[in-house]
Amino acid sequence: MTRKAGVVLFYALPIVLMISLIPLIQNDYVLAGVYGACIVALLFIKREKNDLIALAFGIIGITIAESFFISTGVETFARQSFLGMMPLWLPFLWGYAFVTIKRTLRVLDH
Repeated sequence: MTRKAGVVLFYALPIVLMISLIPLIQNDYVLAGVYGACIVALLFIKREKNDLIALAFGIIGITIAESFFISTGVETFARQSFLGMMPLWLPFLWGYAFVTIKRTLRVLDH
């Protein structure tokens, strides 16, 4: 169980680092580019089965879900560089979060 916890924490580390960049990089376009570069590098270092599907599902699914939440007034964002509603970097962050969730579930399942 300790090994599984270590692997899960290892998989979560990029998400923590990506989130920590939000207050440091104020330009949403630059931050989205940094996130994109991080995602490409992380998938180049280690790509597992269905990672790209999870990434695409996260990016597309979250964009649709966030758009719905924003249009109903459930959420608002101060940074609205993507579609005039949300920060451009948000779908990238969620996309990689889906990859992390998929990997974590695989680790916990075995």
